[in-house]
Amino acid sequence: MKNRFMKCLAIVLIAFTALPAASWATGYTQTKYPIVLVHGLFGFDSLGPVEYFYGIPSALSSGGAKVYVTSVSAANSTEVRGEQLLTQVKQILAASGATKVNLIGHSHGGPTARYVASVRPDLVASVSSVGGVNKGSKVADVLIGAIPNVSSTIANAVAGLISFLSGSSGLPQNAQAAFASLSTAGTLAFNSRHPEGVPSSACGEGAYQVGNVYYFSWSGAQPYTNLFDPSDPVLALTSLAFDGAKNDGLVSSCSSHLGRVIRDDYALNHVDEINQLVGIVNLFETSPVTLFRQQANRLQGLGL
Repeated sequence: MKNRFMKCLAIVLIAFTALPAASWATGYTQTKYPIVLVHGLFGFDSLGPVEYFYGIPSALSSGGAKVYVTSVSAANSTEVRGEQLLTQVKQILAASGATKVNLIGHSHGGPTARYVASVRPDLVASVSSVGGVNKGSKVADVLIGAIPNVSSTIANAVAGLISFLSGSSGLPQNAQAAFASLSTAGTLAFNSRHPEGVPSSACGEGAYQVGNVYYFSWSGAQPYTNLFDPSDPVLALTSLAFDGAKNDGLVSSCSSHLGRVIRDDYALNHVDEINQLVGIVNLFETSPVTLFRQQANRLQGLGL
């Protein structure tokens, strides 16, 4: 009887060792190069106890990744934000001793990261775009067309307040330049200068790898996801700008495509994608924290 039990136990243990590593396993997110997170429009690294990428840096670190959260202008052109990010990437490389970084950008952080990879590909191992505005946003088009001076004035005030509260008050804010960069026309012009990873078709995939830089993207497609999230009604309203096209409330699914498209239809909205607000997301969808951990493991598998 005892021998039979020991044989069964041995079979169970062998079966467990044959299974893929669980997302909580030690070393699951341990990438070769540091992971650098880049916030979007009106973003920040943290406001007091509230992180922009809520709970994500610690979740990545717990699995072995070296993680850095950058802070660029809350509202400005992609090029201005990109140069700010490039400066921080150089500082991160000097401090960490690494030769490259894995950039993960949300929303406007997507094209911001792409700018750095385009002008300094030698410093970047990969770019992952999360709900990235890679082919423009109709919401930005609306803001430009509807009382532009008023929209920009209010947005500059909001950006300035966010920058002050997050301790980054020295960064320049220019909402009009941000809206222009995020518009359909603005991103078209940007993509002509920095085309790496951008799909040539309207809703296809882009090059998975350009030179030595890998490109990925994922996004949500459900503007309203949680009754207790105060941002959901706003995103449900802004989603009307897309005329029924699949979107996360601020960016259409097709516009979010870059390089290898992991998925563009998670039941998450634009804020859920980064686990905001304070983790109030769709309870019936994969946690956004898990999605970031899975991406780190994906990069690990590629030796990045």
